[in-house]
Order: sequence, then structure tokens, then C-alpha cells
Amino acid sequence: MRVKSLESLLVEKGLVDRAALDALVDAYERKIGRRNGARVVAKAWLDPAYRQRLLTDATAAIAELGYTGEQGEHMVVVQNTPVVHNLIVCTLCSCYPWPVLGLPPVWYKSAPYRSRSVIDPRGVLREFGLDLPADVEVSCLGQHRGGPLPRFAGAAGRSEH
Repeated sequence: MRVKSLESLLVEKGLVDRAALDALVDAYERKIGRRNGARVVAKAWLDPAYRQRLLTDATAAIAELGYTGEQGEHMVVVQNTPVVHNLIVCTLCSCYPWPVLGLPPVWYKSAPYRSRSVIDPRGVLREFGLDLPADVEVSCLGQHRGGPLPRFAGAAGRSEH
């Protein structure tokens, strides 16, 4: 409600063009963000050659699908396995892979989250509802932009869309 009131006030005072604001929201809802990331993951699950390109040069592989732009440079993707679960967090500047995940959540940029992710990645994952068995190594990759490639079995008969 407050956001709508603020938006209305800014439009009324001529400080913001409603059409430009709508276009920006549409871009982040439909063209930038999690849907793109889901498509990258689905393609990697379905196409072993693409998966290998993604793990070798994530920036180029993601660009093959048309997802590029600011915060889409120097991407890294690592594969989760039955014995290793990866957590990626940029500990230096809190950069985030906008083209494939959209705008970062507020907590992602917080210093406590970034430092705790390195110090206690298993504890941080547990707080997000992921309690991994003790025999699964949790690897925290700091100073990277990108993400882990989740494990998946049973992609036969599915499409990347």
C-alpha cells in the first residue's frame, strides 16, 4: 500500500512517468530474473553439451540464451553433486547475477549474511530450510557471481521452457 501511495505521489508531481515505471517493472518480471535462471538450469539438465559449456564458461553459455548485460559478466556456475553442495556469495561487493536471478534480495547485500555464509555456510543453508546430511560437504565460493547447478534426475520428456 505504501509503495502504491509513493508511486502515485511521484507520478502526480511529475517526477516519474507511469509508463516508464510500468516498463521497468515488466522488464524485471518478464525479461530479467528467475525465469531466465530456471531456463538455464532446465537446458543444462536436458542438454549435456550445454551443461558442459555452462560449467566451463558460464558467461558465454548463458549468453547463448540471450541473457547478458550489467551484472551478467564473469559468471561462474558449479555443479552440486550427491557429496558436495555449493553456496555462492560475493563477499567483496555483493554483486548478483541480475540477468538470470533478477534484483537481489535485501538480505543478500547485508554484511552479516555475506560473512556468515563463509564462516558457517551449513548454518546459513539450514536457516533457509536446507538441512544437509553431515556427509555432504558444503562449499562456499566467495568473490563470485553466478550460482550452483542443482542436481536433478528424470528430465526425460521435459523441455527447457
